Amino acid sequence: MAHINTIILETLDPLQFAYSPNRSTDDAITIVLHTAFSHLDKRNTYVRMLFIDYSSAFNTIVPSKLISKLRNLGLNTSLCNWILDFLTGRPQVVRVGNNTSATLILNTGAPQGCVLSPLLYSLFTHDCMARHNSNTIITFADDTTVVGLMTDNDETAYREVRDLAGWCQNNDLSLNVTKTKEMIVDYRKRSPEHAPILIDRAVVEQVESFKLIGVHINNKLEWSKHTKTVVTRARQSLFPLRKRKRFGMGPEILKRFYSCNIESILTGCITAWYGNCSASDRKALQRVVCTAQYITGAKLPAIQDLYTRRCQRKALKIVKDPSHPSQTLLSTTAWQVVPECQV
Repeated sequence: MAHINTIILETLDPLQFAYSPNRSTDDAITIVLHTAFSHLDKRNTYVRMLFIDYSSAFNTIVPSKLISKLRNLGLNTSLCNWILDFLTGRPQVVRVGNNTSATLILNTGAPQGCVLSPLLYSLFTHDCMARHNSNTIITFADDTTVVGLMTDNDETAYREVRDLAGWCQNNDLSLNVTKTKEMIVDYRKRSPEHAPILIDRAVVEQVESFKLIGVHINNKLEWSKHTKTVVTRARQSLFPLRKRKRFGMGPEILKRFYSCNIESILTGCITAWYGNCSASDRKALQRVVCTAQYITGAKLPAIQDLYTRRCQRKALKIVKDPSHPSQTLLSTTAWQVVPECQV
């Protein structure tokens, strides 16, 4: 896999945030939000976000088409033949209890759970690109978001997403229109009714909020729903924390449990959303920390402090990574602002 990365590194989609070092879900969400906010600052603009759902994306890869793309990317014949042999003639059985099905030989798809499969999927879909500058395609694995930037109600370029169905058909990927959703962010006081997008003659449902890679985004780009969901999940984990306290576990062990099971919930993708949270949402998050601190008897870091430190670490990593899509957004002297951070 390292050898493949070395050969085709420059051809990888920079907006594919999975399976790459120094990339994570919060990077993908941050790029989506930055793209939208930067456009909405202009006059008479709005944004349409299309959240695309594929049916069993990994299982529908046709090896022969993948190999053709790999050759075009510059992989040598012997390596392509090795990958083709790896993907074809794979025996598979299903076992339920003591019952085992007959063996089925698979010649399509990439085995999930294999370290090579995600990279192969990224290479297989690398040519799924927007034709117009007003459209941006951002992906995390097979989670695909198309961000369309509209000005003066002109949606001509955005309507190219209908061509995505043709690309999927040519590449044997199944686009699930029923689960594909669209969200429109329009801050204008007098916004017209937005006609729905059609894909394969089916209407794509318009929604007011969507869960993108674990983060709830709404059409106001506010975070009350997400923070409410996070707080509810975190509070549910306070009960097992109390039980461990009753069992006589010490503060250090309780603190570790909190870090793994509660703090991780509160701070998931925090660099992408916490900065725009309302004061009431921040208080709700901090109340969970205060309750956990009372239970554990240990000093726990405040949510604001965690957010600040993670933003600092993220900024340092981006500044040191010239290939990161957000690198141009940060000053080359950004690292000087946070010299105490160690990455």
